[in-house]
Amino acid sequence: MLLQDLKIVLKVAELRSITAAANSLDMQVATASAAIKRVEKHIGNELFIRSTRSLRVAPAGERYIPQCKKAIELLDTAMLDAQEGLDVLGSQIRIAVSSDLGRNIIAAKLDCFLKEHPQILLNINISDSNIDFYRDSIDMALRYGSPTDASMYGFKICNVPRLLCASPDYLKRHGTPNNPEQLQNHNGLFYQLHDVVQNEWRFRHKGEHLKVKLQGNRATNDGDLVRRWCVDGQGFAIKSCLDMADDLINKRVINIMPEYQPTSTELWLVCPSKHSITPTVRLLRDYFRKEAKQLLQQLINHDIVDPNVLVD
Repeated sequence: MLLQDLKIVLKVAELRSITAAANSLDMQVATASAAIKRVEKHIGNELFIRSTRSLRVAPAGERYIPQCKKAIELLDTAMLDAQEGLDVLGSQIRIAVSSDLGRNIIAAKLDCFLKEHPQILLNINISDSNIDFYRDSIDMALRYGSPTDASMYGFKICNVPRLLCASPDYLKRHGTPNNPEQLQNHNGLFYQLHDVVQNEWRFRHKGEHLKVKLQGNRATNDGDLVRRWCVDGQGFAIKSCLDMADDLINKRVINIMPEYQPTSTELWLVCPSKHSITPTVRLLRDYFRKEAKQLLQQLINHDIVDPNVLVD
């Protein structure tokens, strides 16, 4: 029985579904199911009562799982206590970043950061997959959206408008739409999260909300590939203004129909717990905030985003 198996058991108990737990942990359902069986074999009792339609915690699980959770929390605290002496600048930072943001912005920003702080070691995980802080040995994640797990702790870096983008070449060949409904006559470039293709786009216009479902010949789970397709003139994409900043400023893509605003988001620096906030984390938090503000100011100066984006 492995420690990771116990964490899978806790996630299944939390979500009441092996499939949902596997998706949350970015693993195969069969892997999660095998972990549960190993734990049940080890303790000699069923933790869950399963049927084809539902799953619930068995009586043995009701006794075992709360104690299991306390044990893992105790182990996590012990690990942090052991690392307390390393809570100084110069320790290794292990950070996860999404593909687009990581490759096109953060990698270069971290190069500058390391020049200013050569005593710090960097390990960067670039992926659009869900990150498990313990399984993936990650100290922090820079990602869009606030923490959804109450046990995590995060710092908001900045507001991030999303923009509807297309290249001048695509617009020259296919024309420029005047409203979201006309997007149905154009090719959409879609981001795919797990098995869900995000082809239904939502906009806000003069206080009203509207949505449109697009057709398109390209979808991917790699956000950076969506950006590349857009720059190459393959169709329309809705992207973070940070991901597209350099392309927008250099007019490789254009912000289309700015009066129709796609749903905005936020950039957060997330850690597994409040206890994991180190001087290095705080230093990176302040550094990312400064760099994000400068990049947003450039977009404001080019009339690409509204100045109110800097208002918290």
